[in-house]
Parts: sequence; C-alpha cells; structure tokens
Amino acid sequence: MKEEQFRDYLTTEKKAAHNTANAYVRDVKHFEEFLSLRGTDSLCGAINADVIAYLLELKNQDRRKSTINRKLASIRTYYGFLQKCHEISDNPADNIKSPKIEKKTMEFLEVEDINAIMDLPDNSEKGIRDRAMLELLYATGIRAGELIDMDMADLNLRMGFVTCAGENIRARIIPIGRMARNALEKYIEASRPLLTRHNPDEKHLFVNFQGKSITRQGLWKILKEYGEAAGLPVNLTPQVIRNSFAIHMLQNGADIKSLQELMGHEDISATQAYLAYTKNRIKDVYDKAHPRA
Repeated sequence: MKEEQFRDYLTTEKKAAHNTANAYVRDVKHFEEFLSLRGTDSLCGAINADVIAYLLELKNQDRRKSTINRKLASIRTYYGFLQKCHEISDNPADNIKSPKIEKKTMEFLEVEDINAIMDLPDNSEKGIRDRAMLELLYATGIRAGELIDMDMADLNLRMGFVTCAGENIRARIIPIGRMARNALEKYIEASRPLLTRHNPDEKHLFVNFQGKSITRQGLWKILKEYGEAAGLPVNLTPQVIRNSFAIHMLQNGADIKSLQELMGHEDISATQAYLAYTKNRIKDVYDKAHPRA
C-alpha cells in the first residue's frame, strides 16, 4: 500500500482532517489483509467481486451500516488515487451501492432545557469551568474536538469572539454572546488559575484537575452527569448541544448561509438538514394545532 502518498493525497487534495485520513488508511489496510487471505497478492490486483465479498464479510460480522459505508468510501477513494497515479485503469469499487442507513431522529433540546442545564453548575472551580464549557458549546455550536483543541489565544473576550480552526484548514471566527462571555471571564479569572497551578504553561483553554487539556472522555462524562441531573429526555452530548444551537438559530431567523459559516460545514447540504427538520417540525405543529388543518 502506498500509505504516505495516500495520506498526503487525502490531506492536501481532498482537504480531509487528519483523523479522517488515518481512518481511511486503516480501512484500506484492513481490506488489503482480506485480499491476502483470498490469495490476491496486492491491492492493484483486486476486482469488483473482491470488494463485494469484503462488504459481505463485514455484514456477516454484524458491522454497522455506517461502518461498512465508510470502509467502502475509503476503498473507492484509494482506487481513485491509484487511477490518478496511473497505476490502475478501472476502480473495482465503482458501481457498488452503499447500504442504506435509516435516518435517525435528530436529537436536540428545547430552550428551557438549555436554561435548566446552565443553572446546574455550582461556584466551585469545577462548576465554574463546567458552566463556561456549556455556555461556549451552546453559544457557538462548535464540535467536541474543537472545544478540546481550543487554546487561550483563540479566545478574544474583549471583542467577543473565538477563533476555531475546526476540521478544515480555513479557520472561522465565531461571535459569543454576553452570557457565554461572562461565564468565560469568571472561569479565566477564578477557576483556571487554580486548576493550572501545577501546570502554569498549559495553553489549552479548558483543563482538568491535573492542569492538562480536558479529554474527549472527560467532556462526555461531564455532559452526561449534567444531563442526568437535569432529567433531560435525551443523553446530553456535544452533538445534541450543537444540534440545539443550529435549530434555535434557525427558529429565531438565522439564514442558512450564515449558519453554514458558523458551524464550519464545507457542504451546505449538512446545514440544510437542520432547515428541513425545522420546517417539518413547524408543519407538525401546524397540523396538530390548526382547527382546519
């Protein structure tokens, strides 16, 4: 496998995030191992039937449809890369349909649920930090990884915005409202200095009790605890808060292009999913409420 060349192709030409590129490389390696067991010497020797057999093997292993779809996308992209390098003429993964995935109901919170969560953190150093994280997540709609990777230098409280590099190369600037600014100011002044007293050089904005950057697992655990304490109808996750941000913005008049920019979506169809959901929900309310609907 031309691993490094493929990785470079993904990150430079396809503008894929490093985590995505790593996942694609792992997927192709796994397919290469499968081919070896079938007696095919190299990836270049694979044919359409090999790819279909691999997908059937994944299905027999009860792999999720989303996982199978990603692996197929990885394989198809790799062979597209080999075609670009003039190493093969035909892509053996072409003309293979991805398994259909049933659309999940979009989980989000009502405004009163958000308010209930924000009232839960106390005035301990942990509570002050948690309130700042919750406020920032809801104020900006950023992803979990973007929150975790955020540095102190990315925050401009005087001007009221954060800079977020996100999953793509181009950074975006996201405004933050008064309540989030207040929570962040209190965290930076009263809580973060205590948390980082044994690690004063830490650059990440949000830190744990060791004064080091908070982990993804740590963030999920914190949100889960607050979600359970608030008695929410869904599990509280970064994605649920992100969904809530998007839907509440649209409900209050935000236009789709501005929301796309704020959320860092490369493809506007990802943002339109929120718009479609909002319209469907309004229609449901109308159908139930109007006497002549």
